[in-house]
Amino acid sequence: MSEKKHQAGKVSRRGFLKALGVGGAAALAPAGTALAASERVPAPSGGELATLLDLSKCIGCGECVSACRESNAHKFPEPVKPFPELIPARRAKTEDWSEMRDRDDRLTPYNWLFLQNAQVDYDGESWDINIPRRCMHCQNPPCANMCPFGAANKQLNGLTRISDNLCMGGAKCRTVCPWHIPQRQSGVGLYRHLMPRLAGNGVMYKCDRCYQLLDKGEVPACISVCPENVQTIGPRDEIVAQAKKLAKGMSGFIYGLEENGGTNTLYVSPVPFELIDKAIDKDSGKGAGQGPQTKGQGKGKPAGKGLGPGKPHMGPVKDVMADETNLATATLIAPFAGIAAGVLGLGSRLLKSGEGGHEE
Repeated sequence: MSEKKHQAGKVSRRGFLKALGVGGAAALAPAGTALAASERVPAPSGGELATLLDLSKCIGCGECVSACRESNAHKFPEPVKPFPELIPARRAKTEDWSEMRDRDDRLTPYNWLFLQNAQVDYDGESWDINIPRRCMHCQNPPCANMCPFGAANKQLNGLTRISDNLCMGGAKCRTVCPWHIPQRQSGVGLYRHLMPRLAGNGVMYKCDRCYQLLDKGEVPACISVCPENVQTIGPRDEIVAQAKKLAKGMSGFIYGLEENGGTNTLYVSPVPFELIDKAIDKDSGKGAGQGPQTKGQGKGKPAGKGLGPGKPHMGPVKDVMADETNLATATLIAPFAGIAAGVLGLGSRLLKSGEGGHEE
């Protein structure tokens, strides 16, 4: 949701907090908690959808990237500037991609899918492999399990979404994601109304698998537009069987079956992913060498070529949630995240409805 929508209700921070007090946060939290809990799926469940990407077919045309942008443009952030001064200034840095919306060589808040390339010599042949990259939609996603605000949730159909109504931009999801997929845009979200100098300073964005299309029984835009039928979507057990059959037929390899305990995005390649990971992204493409604009750093610190921020790897990944410390943390966070999601969700609805006060 854009910042314009937040402003439409003209509810001040004081009004929002007052409304919570008048309504009784204690009375409201259970309902919010129940709502949030019904949307959270902390463990692999049946009926999940998965996607299969046959990398032997991808020609790197970029149609999927363009279709993703078009399908999700209405979700992209419209930040309000200047950004609030943050405390502590040394540790809390703003991240601003709003002046680089055309960047398509990495993941950004305005680019949820991009293409990587790896030129690999294997088994006596030279291979040019193109790889569409986006959220892996893990079966047991650490981003959803460890978000302290309950803003990231795994749905019953297997996709993981970040609610821009709830996200405070703390970037915990990016920290715990093995591929560091979510990207932050400052100057948008609830933090501006609640704790503009102390909170996470923005909203995190990533692929939500075009949930608005899935809800209507349609397939995500990146799948439907592909001229080479690189991607297939379906029930995970069927997609896994299809991936194994495809890999066996080409004497190929699968990525996503075991990584992070299993993901709902499966890649099949004719060459080992170990070789792809070593060769990936030697050509960084348009806009190489620039990161997000951060205060005091001019055009942004260099990101460099190859792998790096916004450019996920294809190496082996252990199951993050199998780690006892992470599991204990997620267990402790869960009830508070549910309450936070309920309270923040109420605040977001008040901001949109215009109840409770006026803009300061």
